[in-house]
Amino acid sequence: MDAVAVISASGKPLMPTNPVRARKLIKKGKAVIYKYRPLFTIRLTERTDGDIQTIEYCCDTGYQHIGLSIKSRKHEYVNEQRDLLPNETERHNDSRKYRKARRRRKLRHRACRRDNRHDNQICKDGYAPSIRNKRDQHISLYRSYTEILPVERAVFEMGQFDTQVLKAIEKGEPLPQGKDYQHGERYGYATLREAVFARDDYTCICCGKNAFKDKRILCIHHLGFRIGDRTNRLANLATVCTKCHTPKNHQPKGKLYNLKPELKDFKGATFMTMVRWDMLDKLKAVSKDIRVDVTYGAATKEARRDLKIKKSHANDAYCMESFHPSHRTDLKRYEKCRRNNRVLSKFYDATYIDIRDGKKKKANALGCNRTKRRESRRSEKNERIYRGEKVSKGRIVLRTKRAVIRPGDIVYVGKKKYIVASSKNLGKQLKLADGSLLTTSKVTKIIHCGGWKTVTL
Repeated sequence: MDAVAVISASGKPLMPTNPVRARKLIKKGKAVIYKYRPLFTIRLTERTDGDIQTIEYCCDTGYQHIGLSIKSRKHEYVNEQRDLLPNETERHNDSRKYRKARRRRKLRHRACRRDNRHDNQICKDGYAPSIRNKRDQHISLYRSYTEILPVERAVFEMGQFDTQVLKAIEKGEPLPQGKDYQHGERYGYATLREAVFARDDYTCICCGKNAFKDKRILCIHHLGFRIGDRTNRLANLATVCTKCHTPKNHQPKGKLYNLKPELKDFKGATFMTMVRWDMLDKLKAVSKDIRVDVTYGAATKEARRDLKIKKSHANDAYCMESFHPSHRTDLKRYEKCRRNNRVLSKFYDATYIDIRDGKKKKANALGCNRTKRRESRRSEKNERIYRGEKVSKGRIVLRTKRAVIRPGDIVYVGKKKYIVASSKNLGKQLKLADGSLLTTSKVTKIIHCGGWKTVTL
């Protein structure tokens, strides 16, 4: 059964209760609803104090997933997994792209406001916005739970990782020792471009043509670009000739569409190595009355084996510290969702009839297929000549209003509860989690999700 957090009349966190007792207290007027997130919380109207037990806040930190377990000696009150945004950087890049395009379309000149955007770039703490946001999510969750629960101890799993060792294990190579740390993948090469071409023997991975024998011009292709991996690590880069590196080959059924890097990235390990001590200092500053400790993955692994439970982020958090109650609550999973769409304008491409097969295709699919401006539009890659009748014009749609109900929010129509997936027609209609549509005017009550939406297990 889900726990209900309790706050005294003086604002002091007390021991959680069950929903049945909380409902009776509200009905008798001895308590009022205080908040809905992160736990349903009531505030007592008469009692100002009460006895409390030791409660542990255990967190399995991570770059993409956060595991939480808040427990006492006999009960577990919170058993959660939080999934952070996977492509936050790409959305900011989209917003930046459309903003620059709007500025160029203005009839008058507008100076670039770079000087007053310092907070959106590398901040004083030295972290990029995406790294800083993921760090702050851990701190925000910790602060929100300690405000409503009488936490006395907090434990966070923070490890330091050697990415060179992890990479060698992934490749099946001997572990680096001594000078191997100085002699990396790019050792002996002046540029990254030279290192990639030399590794691939100056040969295109698509057509197999060599730059010297077949007189091909080579370029670098990001293998994981389609799945959101824009890193410049060697495992994510490949040698492709200019005749294969075309927009058409990036589309479905193209030569480059399904290519992926064989070696995974180590963003999570790098993230934790970067921010762990800074995050620890900020967690200690949230509440000085709570003892904050650090544990490591090896200790968590041993505890999980002794308790004989499966590997998961929430179970790792449960295995930390000294309390392992037999009364566990059900696992809940939440995904971070965007409350605001930063892209104010969207471009919809024109549609043409392809005279070769008579099918409708976007103008981008029937383009000149050049990748650089110095290339001619009328080269052998040009497919504009196959454009037939124009079916629809291209257009730009500007978003001028902001929807009140956002993805992840809970809405009520009478006594029926629904979870919102997205809003349509400028907020006039809601698309629900089950795929059905709901008119906004029928909604009787809204509970905002606070940026997190529930995932059905």
